[in-house]
Amino acid sequence: MNGHCHEAPGAKSPVLSSSSLQKMCSWMLSCCLALQHLTVQASLLCIFHLLLLPTLPEELPHAQATSELLARFACGISTVLQTTLGSRLPLVQIPSFEYLVPAMVLSSHLSLGASTDRNGTVVASVCPAPHCAIAGSRTISLREVSGAVLVSGLVQLVLGVSGVCGWAAQRCGPMVLAPSLSIIGLSAYKEAAFFCSTNWGVALLLMLLAVAFSQHLGSCRLPFCAWPQARGSSAEPSVPTLRTFSVLLPFSGVCIVCAILSHLHVPWESVDQAQLSWANSTFHAPWLRIPYAGELGWPLLTARALAVGIAMAIGCSMNSVGCYVLCGRLLRAPRLPSHACNRGLCMEGLGSLLAGLLGTPGGTAASIANACATGLTQAGSRISVQASALACVVLGMSPRLAGLLTHIPLAVHGGVLCITYAVAVGTGISYFQYADIDSGRNIFIVGFTMFMALLVPRWLGAAPAHLATGWVPLDLLFLSLLMVPVFLTGFLSFFMENTVSGTLEERGLLSYLALQKAGAGVRHPWGERSEATQKYGLPAGLRRLLPSSCNTFLCCFLCPGSEEEEEKQKEEEEEGSHAPEEEAAAPGEGMHLLPKPSAGQEAE
Repeated sequence: MNGHCHEAPGAKSPVLSSSSLQKMCSWMLSCCLALQHLTVQASLLCIFHLLLLPTLPEELPHAQATSELLARFACGISTVLQTTLGSRLPLVQIPSFEYLVPAMVLSSHLSLGASTDRNGTVVASVCPAPHCAIAGSRTISLREVSGAVLVSGLVQLVLGVSGVCGWAAQRCGPMVLAPSLSIIGLSAYKEAAFFCSTNWGVALLLMLLAVAFSQHLGSCRLPFCAWPQARGSSAEPSVPTLRTFSVLLPFSGVCIVCAILSHLHVPWESVDQAQLSWANSTFHAPWLRIPYAGELGWPLLTARALAVGIAMAIGCSMNSVGCYVLCGRLLRAPRLPSHACNRGLCMEGLGSLLAGLLGTPGGTAASIANACATGLTQAGSRISVQASALACVVLGMSPRLAGLLTHIPLAVHGGVLCITYAVAVGTGISYFQYADIDSGRNIFIVGFTMFMALLVPRWLGAAPAHLATGWVPLDLLFLSLLMVPVFLTGFLSFFMENTVSGTLEERGLLSYLALQKAGAGVRHPWGERSEATQKYGLPAGLRRLLPSSCNTFLCCFLCPGSEEEEEKQKEEEEEGSHAPEEEAAAPGEGMHLLPKPSAGQEAE
């Protein structure tokens, strides 16, 4: 699955040379993987905006479709920035659930003219802000949420440039990563159940097909996808097709089945009327419309927006760091360096700034679902993610084409959530192997952090009036943070892991750090360090423009340190004579679509 499509002996084609056939096969795979990423991203975008329907403007019936178009455009731009200048991991950008909760908290506070007292009775509330005369307007609500997204982008930029994100990521051991990644996956269970409930038969069909293709038939290789892996070798299939497209094939098959049922007028799904009006509004939409800043109104900056924006930035930064670690582990990549983490957060900040200026109610963050789909299919390609980002930009400028995505059944979205976020739960659990899970200290930390992450949002969601400091922006800040399970798990586990006494072996740092050092190239300096440079290093053309020594403040946390660069150059000089011949395209730029095989796979 490395994308090499060399000819077999005696099968020389007069039309296609070996190199052209290789490029064609590689690009075909990349385009199919890009389509797979695009379908997962479309599901997440639709879920985000459907959950925000109660808070979107009622005065603008087309605002729902327009908001999703603008968000898709901003996500495409942010994905290109992330894969080119950011962490360089094959990560798709979406408005994550960490944006959804604060956005709903703020918009609900602005749109509702009443509050609930401690006994649960509805009483009139006094608006303390200067916009009291229009606080009930949902148009103002959307503009203020966009202002919060703009603030979150600025805060993310500060966190990335200052190096805080990379500093914290390097101090997250197994006892922080295990509960955090597990809660990231578990936090989507309510949304998954909500969308699956529209038709459990459709959702279960998608999940069963995905499980069968990725697990039971994972080694199945279809005949029409066969080509030699090396020059002069026998024609053996090199693409485990069903596993590689274990999300795209079930997604497409179930959508076709639903379309046939709809054509035959067989009732199978209860569709909300709001979704019908949203989908029907795209039939008369133009083919091309260029997004511009302020299309849905300029962002409104208030004290409430500032507080909620800070909460958005903190929650999404923690989610993104977890997504970086998750993607690297699923692809068996070297440990994420601090400078790559900081660059990734900066690019997400720029994407959120763009989204806020366009007027969308959500910023951009690394997509957990797409990263889990990469782990499920065992196919990770930077080129395919960049191709999906360009397609996303085109769809963001074409309302008629993007309207086709609004007809995807809601149960399909729920099934996609189930099969992707389950991978995040399993990846988090896998980190327990490094720590002493029989230790009473570790048992309490894991149990307490995960239980509180599920309990506190449930309690505050049922009775938000219990959190009242007397100043509305501070109430919104605490409410937006405490209702995000990722923040609660990350904060509590990081605090307790670094304050509760425990040996290095008990905390899992000895075995975990030994594994990370081996992956960073201590045992195999040339091969692994070269792979780390290809995965996380900036493009060669951009590196030439940077100063030779990154000692200036704006660069010191965004590129490798001078000592690391000198050590890398020395190792390259020592091992240069033993380096194998490389192709024109650098590995990791699209040719190698699969991570390193495990020991069991190599034995086969």
